[in-house]
Amino acid sequence: MDFAFSPRASQLHEQVSAFMTQHVLPAEPVYARQLAEAANPHALPPVMVELKEKARAEGLWNLFLAHGDWGAGLSNLDYAPLAELMGLSMIGNEVFNCSAPDTGNMELLALYGSTQQQEQWLKPLLEAEIRSCFAMTEPDVASSDARNIKTTITRDGDAYVVDGRKWYASGILDPDCRLIILMGVTDPAAPTYRQQSMVLIPRDTPGVTVVRDLPMFGYTDRLGHGEVVFDNVRVPRENLLGGEGDGFALAQGRLGPGRMHYAMRAVGFAERALRLMCERTLSRVAFGRPLAEQGVVREWIARSRVEIEQLRLLVFKSAWLMDTVGNQAARTEVAAIKVAALDVAHRVVDRAVQAHGAAGVSDDTVLARLFSITRALRIADGPDEVHLRTIARHELAKYQEKP
Repeated sequence: MDFAFSPRASQLHEQVSAFMTQHVLPAEPVYARQLAEAANPHALPPVMVELKEKARAEGLWNLFLAHGDWGAGLSNLDYAPLAELMGLSMIGNEVFNCSAPDTGNMELLALYGSTQQQEQWLKPLLEAEIRSCFAMTEPDVASSDARNIKTTITRDGDAYVVDGRKWYASGILDPDCRLIILMGVTDPAAPTYRQQSMVLIPRDTPGVTVVRDLPMFGYTDRLGHGEVVFDNVRVPRENLLGGEGDGFALAQGRLGPGRMHYAMRAVGFAERALRLMCERTLSRVAFGRPLAEQGVVREWIARSRVEIEQLRLLVFKSAWLMDTVGNQAARTEVAAIKVAALDVAHRVVDRAVQAHGAAGVSDDTVLARLFSITRALRIADGPDEVHLRTIARHELAKYQEKP
């Protein structure tokens, strides 16, 4: 295994690092202020528009997408350290047009979309002219098991009719959201993993109703997490993504890279939290000496550094395997990093919160926001338990007797 940066990745790493330091991190308070002052809490702050224009001008755009001629053509191993840098800021990945749910949706359209679908939806997403959302999770079933999904996609002549209810449809409240990619059941009588399909639904299609915007641990996300009712929503047959019954396979293809992206960013989350913890404990005095000289605090810092380094190596190994043997062959490692990344990041953030005392639970630092997102992402794209199940099943298979 060789984790050395390629020449191009090394150059991009320097560029992204400088861009984050010079432009993104200083813009965080401006972004927060503009968002707080906006009439619509989901409106794009003007500073983000400026940051995107600067990033695009420097060629730091769509770095996540490796397929065909659409993206930057980087390998997963090339992209991993860049995503870590973006994870140093809550707004970092959006600056470079590398933010979910658009990243996963663009992956789907690039891999499985028809030429017409790519022209209509992929190109404007790549240009950040529009945003999109992904509707899979449902409030009335355990959606960690996709076989439970109840939303129906019924064939009716030259159209499909969608009926059901989704929630945590991330991105649907963004004023620029124009596309919903929805997973539902087309044939309940088909084999278990051939029952589901995906359809492309224009956001303004009649019958699409956002019931409410769902917070995460009390935070209202700018993109919004909608609970959405689909009532007799009609779309043309050509809006089917892939073929009928391909939904489960498409979802796995979408979530694999997505889990990798989350893990990469989580390393950045942890690095930001450790940096804040070190700065805080060096500057605060308690019981006659700096907090950084207290034994327990030094252990927090040391353990955090060890855990981050271990996590980074596991992420690099998983990215290397995805590049060399493919996503399917690397599924155990991808499952492992999804669990490990958010576990480590949340633990480091928790220590940083503790080191900051009251300031750690306030909005005066980014820590409370990091705390909520690292906890929430242990559920997103499959809860930890699903991934642990995958890892355990693979491990046990090594020792089970073959018939």
